Amino acid sequence: MAPFPSPTAIWHDKAYESISPTRSELSAKGKTVLITGGGTGIGAETARCFAEAGASRIAILGRREQPLLDTKSSIQRDFPQVDVFTASTDVMKKSDVDEAFENFVGDGRIDVLVSNAAVTGPHDSVRDADVDEFLEGIQQNLRGSLHVAQAFLRYAATSAVAIDVNSSAAHVNFAPKFVSYSIAKLAVFRLWDSLAFASPAISVFHVQPGIVDTAMSRETGGVAALGFEDHVSLPASFHVWLASPEARFLKGRFLWANWDVDELKEKAQELKENEQFKVGVVGWPFQQGDYKPQFVSGTW
Repeated sequence: MAPFPSPTAIWHDKAYESISPTRSELSAKGKTVLITGGGTGIGAETARCFAEAGASRIAILGRREQPLLDTKSSIQRDFPQVDVFTASTDVMKKSDVDEAFENFVGDGRIDVLVSNAAVTGPHDSVRDADVDEFLEGIQQNLRGSLHVAQAFLRYAATSAVAIDVNSSAAHVNFAPKFVSYSIAKLAVFRLWDSLAFASPAISVFHVQPGIVDTAMSRETGGVAALGFEDHVSLPASFHVWLASPEARFLKGRFLWANWDVDELKEKAQELKENEQFKVGVVGWPFQQGDYKPQFVSGTW
């Protein structure tokens, strides 16, 4: 039984055949992939899954060098044909991000970006929040995402895929103590959503990765507080599926990795015609065609 309401009858807590990196339909052969927050947890497992799917070059960026090197060694031991690049990178520093992207990409292009780096920020309610700490938590998450987004746009392939590893906290109130983080993740969603609006050839997806036992999750209570756990293979394999042509009908949507992709595929035509899984005003617009914004001479 699903621990949360679900639009699919089947709820997953680990990887399954339809999102397996070994499926030929999900092949990443010849692809160049860059993952932030790639040294441990979801980022590291995502890198491994893309290697299994046949990616040619994978960059993993993170603040700590040793976890990056450990992950690189593990991937290249099992997938020696994959070129793995590492760079100790603090996404809060624009110079770090720009240097890492330039050194990895050079004259090439990025086919898939997984924006996975984040911080939890202060764990306080609106009533108890220290204003400076509250706003700093928001700024850190937004600043890092903006640096990554800007660098990505300089090197993105024409039909690139960007996966915003977000959080259900952006659209669901779970507890009163994570307001700074919730606001930050909603802001990050809007950042990537705005990028997609301005660059429609790029497929952007927003993902709630599940309740995975990572260091960041443990900071907020995570698995111990909720009493259930999703295996790290679930979001990692889901990211590979999102980067494949099978998932294009869901571009722009906010998705939970737990949802069954086969059931989603059965609803493909219906989803193309409505606003389901988008973050907006419930019930408006009623259909995709009802809303056609026009931007003329600097005004709406």
